[in-house]
Amino acid sequence: MRNVRLIARLDIKLNWLIKGVQMEGWRKVGPPAEFARTYAEGGADELFLMDAVASLYERNSLLDIVRTVATEVFVPMTVGGGVRSVEDANVLLSSGADKVAINTAATRDPSLISALSDRFGAQATVVSIEAIRSGTNWLAMTDNGRNHTGRDVLEWASEAEKCGAGEIVLTSIDKDGLGSGFDVDLVRQVSDRVSIPVVASGGLGTGDHLVELIDKTEVSGVAVAQALHWRELDLSDLRQCLRDEGIFVRPLPEERARYSLSS
Repeated sequence: MRNVRLIARLDIKLNWLIKGVQMEGWRKVGPPAEFARTYAEGGADELFLMDAVASLYERNSLLDIVRTVATEVFVPMTVGGGVRSVEDANVLLSSGADKVAINTAATRDPSLISALSDRFGAQATVVSIEAIRSGTNWLAMTDNGRNHTGRDVLEWASEAEKCGAGEIVLTSIDKDGLGSGFDVDLVRQVSDRVSIPVVASGGLGTGDHLVELIDKTEVSGVAVAQALHWRELDLSDLRQCLRDEGIFVRPLPEERARYSLSS
């Protein structure tokens, strides 16, 4: 049975959960630890915490939040933003992160991917790719879509895998925050290019968008932000969409309890 993970994405700025549109116009949503706990209890398979201003301050400032979430939430947590060295990653992993996501520093020096993979394992090494469409191709961006890397997304995804990345989080800047559906072509082409798991981020607005993505790509996970933050969708809705598509859905404790009672 195919497995597609539901991942709650939380972009954080100065201790606030925020959300923008196409990575601009950020609005405050609320306390990130509270939302992380709610999403984990609601059925998220994983959490993805991103420091949205790490490049500005040249460091990841989520340590306190990561420690708090790690003591209250018992699903895997990926943390990204401002990771420039093995030591930066070690601090996050020691604070409760299960995986570390890198973007800017990796595009400048891909050997960082290898260094993290060698030290912590490919399963803990995630490359975050921010993609913007350019004609029939996509360009890799950094700093929340502000800066060009000069890299083609498909070529960069392949290089990241060869360097030791164990997973790619692929964000469509064009679709981010719009709730109009995923860039299915982008996700399909990246998923076809690499053999490691690809998580699609940017665009989910309805259950039909999730179904289309599953039907047309080999995506391994879906990162959801605005649809959850603004309560346009509930995780129970998305979990049911997966069941309807024959996708394995991790049972929640209360669901296991009901099953035990009924049997």
